[in-house]
Amino acid sequence: DFEKEVHVRALLRYLQALPAPYQSQENNRLTIIHFVVGGLDVLGAIDSIPNKTEIIDYIYSLQILPDKDDPKKNYFNCGFRGSPYIGIPYNPECKPIESRMYDKANIAMTYVSLCLLLSLGDDFSRINRQSIIAGLRELQLPDGSFMPHHGGAENDMRFVFCAFAVSYLLDDWSAIDVPKAIEFIFKALRYDYGFAQDKGQESHAGATYCALASLSLAGKLDLLDWRREKIIKWCLERQVSGFQGRCNKDPDTCYSFWAGASLQLLGAEHLIDGDLSRQFTMGCQKKKIGGFSKSAELPPDVLHTFYSLCGLSILGDESLLAIEPSLGITARTASMIPKKH
Repeated sequence: DFEKEVHVRALLRYLQALPAPYQSQENNRLTIIHFVVGGLDVLGAIDSIPNKTEIIDYIYSLQILPDKDDPKKNYFNCGFRGSPYIGIPYNPECKPIESRMYDKANIAMTYVSLCLLLSLGDDFSRINRQSIIAGLRELQLPDGSFMPHHGGAENDMRFVFCAFAVSYLLDDWSAIDVPKAIEFIFKALRYDYGFAQDKGQESHAGATYCALASLSLAGKLDLLDWRREKIIKWCLERQVSGFQGRCNKDPDTCYSFWAGASLQLLGAEHLIDGDLSRQFTMGCQKKKIGGFSKSAELPPDVLHTFYSLCGLSILGDESLLAIEPSLGITARTASMIPKKH
């Protein structure tokens, strides 16, 4: 049986305290909150969160704003940081403050912040759109890919998706060279018709989702043309009971979303063996304490709990809210995206 109320209680508990191993994820606090709040949203329990206003204020306190005296001094670093680890004063009102040299936004944190604010019912009224777009503009590289933050880091399909999602959520594509990014996406399509993180690398279900979701957000899925059916075949071949991320790997509950949402974007989710996928995911459910794990023998965690719930939703579980596959949030939340005035 699906223990919906047990999962709701577990996620609400995670908003108050987390097990000790999460200490190493201090700089990723917003991502953890995204998985917890997003999970409650999929469960249809967003209104069970008692302190939504406090969480919204906390998220806004992590927005990196232009320097109060010289906005151009740090515009390339604007967006959202993952936590207050750098010691910036709490600033939920988003008042202009002096910038700090090493205070840098991360594109993934900007993506999850926007998703979180929407899911909690915020209207983006405190979002500094201009500075986020300015910061995003600095992250695209000549090959069309994106770095996660200014100053150099890895660049791959994950951050292409984040850039497209931020642009879509803010209804502003002016920071992106879309044709160049699409060129990067297709160069990462491999001989077996899965997408890799970058050209020449191994096909991966997570990278395939990021590529397809990016194309979907840009309204360019039609560019797949004859390759669509071959990509569908590659995604379906990832199901071994649950879904695996790569060829010859063990199944993992999070890929019920990455592969499942990819198939949904391609209009082929009906081809999933739903009973087999559901059986694997439910075997990773923790009935007493709540949550889902990567595989049956492991403890639950917030990432696999969120993506397990998303995967079950894609399979049509009527007790869960529908997913908007191109953004990785519920259709309810996606329907509240404010348009730029």
